[in-house]
Amino acid sequence: MTAPQHATRPQRTRRTLRILLPALIILGWLAAASFGGPLFGKVDEVSSNDRTAYLPSSSDSARVQELQTRFAGSDQIPAIIVAVSDAKLTDSQRTTLADAVAATTDIAGVGDDISPALPSEDGKAVQAFVPIRSDADLGDVVSEIRTHLDEAAPAGVTVYVTGPAGFSADLVAAFAGIDGILLGVALAAVLVILVLVYRSLLLPVVVLATSMFALCTALLLVWWLAKWGVLLLSGQTQGILFILVIGAATDYALLFVSRFREALRIEHDRGRAVLLAWKGAFEPILASGGTVIAGLLCLLLSDLRSNSALGPVAAIGIVFAMLSALTLLPALLMAFGRAAFWPRRPRFDPEAVAAEDGLPAGGVWARLSELIRRRSRIIWIATTLVLAIGTLGVLQLDASGVPQSDLVLGSSQARDGQKALGAHFPGGSGSPVQVLVAKDSLQRTADVLLADKGIDGVTVTAKDSVSGTAPVTADGIQPVGRPGTPAPDPTVIDGDVLLQGTLTAAADSATAEDTVRRLRSSLDGTGALVGGVTATAVDTDDASLRDRTLIIPVILVVIMLILMLLLRAIVAPVLLIVTTVLSFGTAMGVSALVFNGIFHFPGADPAVPLYGFVFLVALGIDYNIFLMTRVREESRTHGTREGVRRGLAITGGVITSAGLVLATTFAALAVIPILFLAQLAFIVAFGVLLDTFVVRSLLVPALVHDVGRAVWWPSRLSRGDR
Repeated sequence: MTAPQHATRPQRTRRTLRILLPALIILGWLAAASFGGPLFGKVDEVSSNDRTAYLPSSSDSARVQELQTRFAGSDQIPAIIVAVSDAKLTDSQRTTLADAVAATTDIAGVGDDISPALPSEDGKAVQAFVPIRSDADLGDVVSEIRTHLDEAAPAGVTVYVTGPAGFSADLVAAFAGIDGILLGVALAAVLVILVLVYRSLLLPVVVLATSMFALCTALLLVWWLAKWGVLLLSGQTQGILFILVIGAATDYALLFVSRFREALRIEHDRGRAVLLAWKGAFEPILASGGTVIAGLLCLLLSDLRSNSALGPVAAIGIVFAMLSALTLLPALLMAFGRAAFWPRRPRFDPEAVAAEDGLPAGGVWARLSELIRRRSRIIWIATTLVLAIGTLGVLQLDASGVPQSDLVLGSSQARDGQKALGAHFPGGSGSPVQVLVAKDSLQRTADVLLADKGIDGVTVTAKDSVSGTAPVTADGIQPVGRPGTPAPDPTVIDGDVLLQGTLTAAADSATAEDTVRRLRSSLDGTGALVGGVTATAVDTDDASLRDRTLIIPVILVVIMLILMLLLRAIVAPVLLIVTTVLSFGTAMGVSALVFNGIFHFPGADPAVPLYGFVFLVALGIDYNIFLMTRVREESRTHGTREGVRRGLAITGGVITSAGLVLATTFAALAVIPILFLAQLAFIVAFGVLLDTFVVRSLLVPALVHDVGRAVWWPSRLSRGDR
């Protein structure tokens, strides 16, 4: 009587664990997501879009920015108020405008040192400078200032708020939809694709839940790391994190569900089917995620903190995408079993699977794999030629940087205000070149600035002056105020003074950047540091170019080594890297033609090719990993050429679905009206589709089929019979 009891105890234990373990996994993820979910609306509390904050601390502009607050006595962001009229402003209109500007001090967040409204030489405009405290909500303060001035402006007068504060406020407004609109569009698009792929009601919800739980948990960790100052967050990084996690987690889930569907046909027990699917999906998901993480972490080599911060942030997202696909999704599928596929439940039919020899009957991928078997050399040569032609468009790509005024797509009051400012005042008013120099070199440095054609005038910070600055001419510092007033003494901090040069051109123009480079060249060796808005753009672009040159080769080497370890070969990884780089070149070439000929973009940030490379190469390799791990698995039994045919036929559907999902999620970035994100959205979406339908479906299978077993050299598979 005791023997049966001892025999059934392990069975009861296994049944209990099969219920308890998935339940604990689901509850654990639910708890983490419940803490991370509410943080979606609080990311702006721990993020910053200030370009200076992301510069290398050793750059001139970053060092000047650090010391500037000591000269100003506070850390404030200037807003430039520009009021213009088609006719000369009357005394009454100027008085009304001056009173309206002075009244902005009543707005919370506005500093006290407001400059008086200064008229233009043509009398049709006035400008004033309103400081905004750095601890204030910049977007809200600028919005209140704009509303106040619009209501107070005299009839026939248009008022703009521009300058650093105005442009930053427009950026904040552009990123405002990143929590709701971006996520909503991405999730809705992915849901539609999943419903079409699975033709099921429950399974798409299960897969999306897996992705959202991964994102909520990743956000929980990233938010607190940013809160503690370990990581830097920006609106750009936030958007990429959201899209990357949703896309990657869904892709990994698609692969796991595909394996689970296969397992359900040969295993009646759902527990064994989940375990079989986990064993089949673990290696490609781990290799895929590991490759993406390795590529992202190469961004830590960047001098720009905006790039180096993206690496670990996005890597954290990929880690949780992998974990959700390998823990939460199996637990959910364990709970639902075949019901998850309703109404198209996979039937337990091992005899049919044996008759099919593990291959799907008929279909596009079976026919395509057969075509590749018969015409492999023609296919890979023709495909390579077409892709090579597409790379020629790269010659049209202008990724040397874009003006700050063009960062926001669509309407921008700051951009309109800058145009109005340039029409009536020196274009660089309000955003001067700032030069930190030793006191005894003040006049020599000022003379250099005054002699430059790009500088309209020079001032020096002087606390004794009512305006906080005093003009500097070839005759020295000039008096400010009534005749006979002595010239104020410059403010000196640690033996240095701060000069400001008003640019003749707009601060974000190429002409202004040329002026900064000339001044740095002229002042080289004097110890002077040149900073300001324009210098920040110059240093950012230069650092981006340096990053691009360094990081891209490093990523290639790292991914190559990972592929060699995964495939236990040398030839196959080299071929995969070459095809992926070719695909990237084509994606960039076509994108350049589209940007210039259709969208008429003003250019691209130097970081666009780098980001495009990181995501396209790392994510493009993903699909090759999905394919080649299955080809290698099939090659052990059937030989390389037959393994290619079988691998493509088996993985074609799931990889295509994964490519569509990832392309769709990245395309969703285009709903945020930021030039950088719109360009990245097109490059990655188009590149992923190119990888999915051309490189992975035609080029790689045909090339591997043509090379044959030598593709696995020097592993044992290369010495097989087929």
